[in-house]
Amino acid sequence: MITLKSPREIDLMDKSGDLLASVHEHLRDFIKPGITGWDIENFVRDYIESHGGIPAQIGFEGYKYATCISINDEICHGFPTDYVLKDGDLVKVDMCVELDGAMSDSCWAYLVGEGDAKTKELMDVTKEALYLGIQEAQVGNRIGDIGHAIQSYVESKGYSVVREFVGHGIGPTIHEEPMIPHYGLPHHGLRLKEGMVITIEPMVNAGDWPATVDDNGWTARTIDGSLSCQYEHTLAITKEGPRILTKQKPGE
Repeated sequence: MITLKSPREIDLMDKSGDLLASVHEHLRDFIKPGITGWDIENFVRDYIESHGGIPAQIGFEGYKYATCISINDEICHGFPTDYVLKDGDLVKVDMCVELDGAMSDSCWAYLVGEGDAKTKELMDVTKEALYLGIQEAQVGNRIGDIGHAIQSYVESKGYSVVREFVGHGIGPTIHEEPMIPHYGLPHHGLRLKEGMVITIEPMVNAGDWPATVDDNGWTARTIDGSLSCQYEHTLAITKEGPRILTKQKPGE
């Protein structure tokens, strides 16, 4: 079932999104060579809880952590570990925040240290794909318009879009209908309505798109070992256009 949110509910989700965005803003300086996934996990959990929020991923379908930390060829749902980050690593940090009963969800990618031009290009393409998808999140458009905008741009740059994991509706729980693929045909799929709140979260691979899942049952990675990048926003469908609820301050 798809739930349409009232302006009041969207405003509450915006406040939740502000808190989540603030975490990502602080991670810009926190993530650097020499720290571990556990350092990121502890920082994120402490920050959310100290600002009155709840790390909503903890306990969701049995997941144990406040963050998903996916590194290099890991696509999504990576666990925090003792792995020590080094220059050039590509780290994706995904989290959900509940604040006063309102949900938000956002993943952001971070380049550790200086990195190289190829990794930076993958990041740039993935972020641009996110915003191209968001532009299509208009009342009256269809879900396929979002996916087509993302897929056509990504593939024109020589990269691939992950198929196995998609965006989704959000609120009152983390994962709601409708599902939002990052590939597809224009003018196909469910029509977008005012009051829908969804995530758009393209996962873009430097190599081929198929994924494999580790023995832990969660961590997905590229089947060919290539780098993978992801950016994600939560947004509301409004008469005035898409309203990004997890928008970060300049410098994102």
